[in-house]
Amino acid sequence: MSTFNTIGFIGVGVMGEPICRHLATKSGARVIAHDRDNAPLQRLAEHNVTAVSLETIAEQADIIFMSLPSGEIVRNVIRGDGAENKGLLELCRSGQLIVDLSTSPVDLSRELSAELSKIGVEFADSPVMRTRAAAEAGTLAVPVGADDAIFGRIEPLLSTFASDVVHAGGVGAGQVVKILNNMVLYETVLALAEARAIGIRAGVDPDKLFSALSVGSADSFALRNHGMKAIAPQVFPEKAFPVVYAKKDLQYAVGLADQVGVDATGAKNLIACFDKAIAAGHGDKYAPAISLVFEGK
Repeated sequence: MSTFNTIGFIGVGVMGEPICRHLATKSGARVIAHDRDNAPLQRLAEHNVTAVSLETIAEQADIIFMSLPSGEIVRNVIRGDGAENKGLLELCRSGQLIVDLSTSPVDLSRELSAELSKIGVEFADSPVMRTRAAAEAGTLAVPVGADDAIFGRIEPLLSTFASDVVHAGGVGAGQVVKILNNMVLYETVLALAEARAIGIRAGVDPDKLFSALSVGSADSFALRNHGMKAIAPQVFPEKAFPVVYAKKDLQYAVGLADQVGVDATGAKNLIACFDKAIAAGHGDKYAPAISLVFEGK
């Protein structure tokens, strides 16, 4: 199905590993991958994914996907880390295409796209939305920032791991959608955390509270997933999307709001709540763990 012979993949962590696996099993293309952690690469080897260096990906891949934890790491992978390690800007060749599945600041995506275009490398920002379970199932949602031609080329590959692929606009538009998606989601999670704390002290069982909300006008994805599965039972595992990552995304949202002249008071309040959770030792727990702040834990 793929018009690309070799797919490179950088970053096979919590989300990247299942995404890479879907590409390897459904695209019909050869897939090579790079990560500092060898364990997911060993698992992917069972699906014919070959572990290689960053330099080999730049040399051999026709299209390169990145699934990285932050905009800072995306910047380092593309520009180099300022030490001896070269970045994709120095390693790639004209005609290649880079697709960033990470969540990065909007202005950074646009800057990197402009820099890459000078060496003939095209760029699309396609940050993924939904959960690790959706990544495993191949039902992620992906807003794409790219021109029409590039979107047409990458949409079949994105559809190997996403059930909803949306062309949001030009470069940077995908990041705008993803950042605002997480802002709205976690402001809702904050409301659910407050509701549980208030409800239980007022004598209502959290499971019954959230079940009742789910048939009322407060129903939402956040309620049915983050609320019922994490906040109500107070279960916040590590190795899931953690508080520190959620805070990073909200900082991107506030930064974008400041750039366009909007005082995002709800998002700023949420960042303060994330800070309290991190100070209490909950930074590596699943992001709805901000609920623990209201439980006095």
